[in-house]
Amino acid sequence: MRIIGGKHGGIRLTPPAKLPVRPTTDIAKEALFNILQNKIDIAEANCLDLFTGTGNITFELASRGANAIDSVDIHFKCLQYINETAKALKADDIIKTKKADVLKFIASCKKQYDFIFADPPYDMGELPTLANLIINQGLLRQNGLLVVEHPSLRKMEESSLHSETRKYGQSSFSFYQNTSA
Repeated sequence: MRIIGGKHGGIRLTPPAKLPVRPTTDIAKEALFNILQNKIDIAEANCLDLFTGTGNITFELASRGANAIDSVDIHFKCLQYINETAKALKADDIIKTKKADVLKFIASCKKQYDFIFADPPYDMGELPTLANLIINQGLLRQNGLLVVEHPSLRKMEESSLHSETRKYGQSSFSFYQNTSA
């Protein structure tokens, strides 16, 4: 696992082996960020990384100039690794971690974000409704972009903000754009 682009591009990430995660592959992450560069200006964006796990996406966002990143996960060891790595990268001023059940975080969050990435456990029962939970709670700022990573064989609930789904083997990215006024 490595940071692909930006000021920290090429740096290898070496999280502890026993973390309860399924990181986004480098190939899928590179494809995702190639798509994102045509959809949103990451530089100066306020971002939310839900089910952050190893912080793989968080570190990529920080490397590419995101203004602020809130990284949420329920596992303390994941957040500990992210905090240590953020400090080593001198990005601890923009990366803020929060230990929380993500569904409870969504329900109570009052902030809005320009970019939200969610990579929930593939067997999570609420996964098909996750995008609508985030959207209905008002977490996505006007012109904001939400990406949900999910198993390619698992259908997401319909949403008026859904713009496209891209498949990368067993994983897919569904994109939701808040273009409402």
